Amino acid sequence: LLQTQATASFRRQSTIHYMIKMKYLLLLAAAAAPLALGFAPSLIGNINTPHTALHSLPNSLDTLTSGLASIARIKHGVSVNSGIASNGPASKFLPTIKKLFDMENSRECRLVRERITELDLVVSTVIPACPNSRTVLEASSAPVMIVESNGEERTLEGSDAILRFLDDEFKVKDITDESQGGEEDVAGELLSKADDALVFVPGILRAGRGSKVCGAASSSLDVPRPEKPLVLYSYEGNQFCRLVREVLTELDIVYELRSAGKGSPRREELASITGGSSQCPYLIDPNTGIKMAESKDIIEYLYKTYADFTPPSELLKSVSGVVTPLLKPVYKAIAPLQAGSSRENEFEYKSELAEAKAKIFDEIASAPVVIYTYSLSPFCTEATALLDSAGVSYEEVSLGKEWIPGLIDDPLKRAALLEITGSSSLPNIFVGGNSIGGLFSGNPGLLAALESGELKPMVETAMKSM
Repeated sequence: LLQTQATASFRRQSTIHYMIKMKYLLLLAAAAAPLALGFAPSLIGNINTPHTALHSLPNSLDTLTSGLASIARIKHGVSVNSGIASNGPASKFLPTIKKLFDMENSRECRLVRERITELDLVVSTVIPACPNSRTVLEASSAPVMIVESNGEERTLEGSDAILRFLDDEFKVKDITDESQGGEEDVAGELLSKADDALVFVPGILRAGRGSKVCGAASSSLDVPRPEKPLVLYSYEGNQFCRLVREVLTELDIVYELRSAGKGSPRREELASITGGSSQCPYLIDPNTGIKMAESKDIIEYLYKTYADFTPPSELLKSVSGVVTPLLKPVYKAIAPLQAGSSRENEFEYKSELAEAKAKIFDEIASAPVVIYTYSLSPFCTEATALLDSAGVSYEEVSLGKEWIPGLIDDPLKRAALLEITGSSSLPNIFVGGNSIGGLFSGNPGLLAALESGELKPMVETAMKSM
């Protein structure tokens, strides 16, 4: 009998250890693809220190992938061309760019923005034109440019038409550009083809960013909108400017673009504003009087001022979509085992489980919002940070560092949560005594509740009933 019990115990421990290994293998596999596409940092860190929130704020990987995107297009959108008319004596007679309907992570739009930098132009109004933007282009897709020349407005659709117009109006023809023929011509053609192929690289490296309006700034939410366009000093080839423009697109914010590439006289203008620095990006918000540099500071400001909350990490969302469905049945099977369901005295286990359930009912009745967490879980730290950014007060109940044996402090409470809600994975968030699920999943789930505008009314109702 003792040998049989020992064998059964060994098998249970082996199963748990196998599941632990599988969890992290799945996390690594799910993270591999998004990491290559420039989302957020690795989910697996030092188990002795809590994770920091993996918000959609710039991190070292964002800087790296944006930098690689700039390197891929290093010949374009960095410096002002020498043969341009926009800085000459006749500049006041040239057309003005009134509007540019733009999507940051679009190949066609990128080509236009590169030329705008190279010709050192100002765009009075850049309007995000994603599929879910507030401004919808019915007849065509971005880029679309509206220019004014001799008192008349003209609409240009598509990158080819826009580039032809810009070159015709602002570029001074250089006779040394004429084809020389022979081997130099062939080499130039090959380099041109290679350069054309690289135009897709920035979009791949920054996939998922700057291509749609995020849920935190959805038109269905009552989010603040700037009355006056923001002003951004930027140039296309700068990796940090790209990060800011991505968020401006995702928050559906209209802004004035002032090109300040290398060699631009506008850098002197910028230095006079900042007191000496011509560093880009530089943001001016005439609505609040804020002026600031540093891409991370600018992005934090944009989220706090013009979003309902700071969105969670795209990497974490991608990982959750892959890992959660695979591990949910594993969690359900392991939670009761960790709590002691296999012990000989079944009555003792059920009695302790009932006490744990009673304690949970007391806890979720003690505050409008209660969240059960692990201190090392990136999903949990992101959920609490998301509640913080949304201005929602909550009580946090930690069950330990993680669900892994040796790291979980209260396995009985985890098993009790499974019986109460049908889910043993954390975070588990209760509003008004009812579980809404976790960060990305549940009924409806924290992110879904925020994006739909349901969460705050639910919290207000819960507060009134306390």
